[in-house]
Amino acid sequence: MIFDDRICQLGEGPLWHPTRHELLWFDILGKALHTKTQSWGFDEYVSAAGWVDTGSIVLASASALHHFDLITGKAETLCPLEADNPLTRSNDGRADPYGGFWIGTMGINGEDGAGAIYRYYRGQLRALYSPITISNAICFSPDGGHAYFTDTPTQQIMRVALDSQGWPKGDPALWLDLTGTDWRPDGAVVDAAGNLWNAQWGANRVACYDPNGAFIEAVGFGASQTSCPAFGGENLQTLFCTSAAIGLPNPNAHDGKTFATQVTHTGQPEHQVIL
Repeated sequence: MIFDDRICQLGEGPLWHPTRHELLWFDILGKALHTKTQSWGFDEYVSAAGWVDTGSIVLASASALHHFDLITGKAETLCPLEADNPLTRSNDGRADPYGGFWIGTMGINGEDGAGAIYRYYRGQLRALYSPITISNAICFSPDGGHAYFTDTPTQQIMRVALDSQGWPKGDPALWLDLTGTDWRPDGAVVDAAGNLWNAQWGANRVACYDPNGAFIEAVGFGASQTSCPAFGGENLQTLFCTSAAIGLPNPNAHDGKTFATQVTHTGQPEHQVIL
């Protein structure tokens, strides 16, 4: 069903805030953060968030990570994020089980290899992986043992082990290979059972894979460019999904809208960012 009928040029970064009990999401190209009842506009691209407390979030923009107050609308810069590179912006991001915040960047025009993936942890921003063309699918296993991510054009979702503080240990390994298929992995989230739910750009769907990468099912949505899922609702059994209207020669009436549907699987509560 349609959760919100505002059309996003590039909907992304849905986050179910566990203490506010509401969904937040972004229109990156619209430079906006939305909830069902409120919107905030910014002077640069914004794309992803993690919750800090009931009244605030960490928010990723094209040039920085910010501590954003949802009550006052004021932002305090935590650290620069490729602020010296006007050709890139933030993209996909998510908080990890250790209180860190992973954030990917990419070229504004999708330039090859222009982006990277970083982790912000207790005041420190550290680069993890580069070069990355389109950073996506950042999410974490329920036991905190692994992180997942993709560079969308590769059509490969990678998995890497995490140490006791949530930093990667060892090299990422191929976890799901979608090369040779029509599926282009975009945003993803992992449910409480360890299944990974991946929005697949251009495919009208979010696909679910078990912890070993075996396909379980796909949930269809009314927009072709599904961009990122999130679990929320009272029992964390509502699957939300953002979408994008950009670049479609003949968009349908629902492209760019934000969707919600009930599923039998249960999500993980979103992890809290520790500043």
